[in-house]
Amino acid sequence: MKSQKDTPATEDAEATAVAILGWLAGEPELLSRFLALTGVAPAEVRNAVNDPAFLAGIVDFLMEHEPTLLAFSAATGAQPEAVVRAHAILSGPYGSNDF
Repeated sequence: MKSQKDTPATEDAEATAVAILGWLAGEPELLSRFLALTGVAPAEVRNAVNDPAFLAGIVDFLMEHEPTLLAFSAATGAQPEAVVRAHAILSGPYGSNDF
C-alpha cells in the first residue's frame, strides 16, 4: 500500500513548501519572522526541511497572512490555490502546528 508520503499530491505539496522557503530566503525580514515563530535556528533549516511538520509550518506561515501569500504568488508565478492545496495536504485532517 502506498503511503501518503509517496503520492504525487504530497510531493507537489512538499515542492510548494520548499519553493516558499526559497522565496523566504530572499525576504530576510519575513524569513527572520518565520524562524522566530518556529524556533528553528538558521543553521537548522537544512535538516528541518526533511521534517513534514516544518514543511507544513512553512505553508501555514504563508496562509496566515494573505498579503504575504499574494506577494509569494506574484514573485514566483505560483497560484494561490496551489498553496491552499499544499496547506490542506501537509496540515492533514486535523491541522499540524507542531513545528
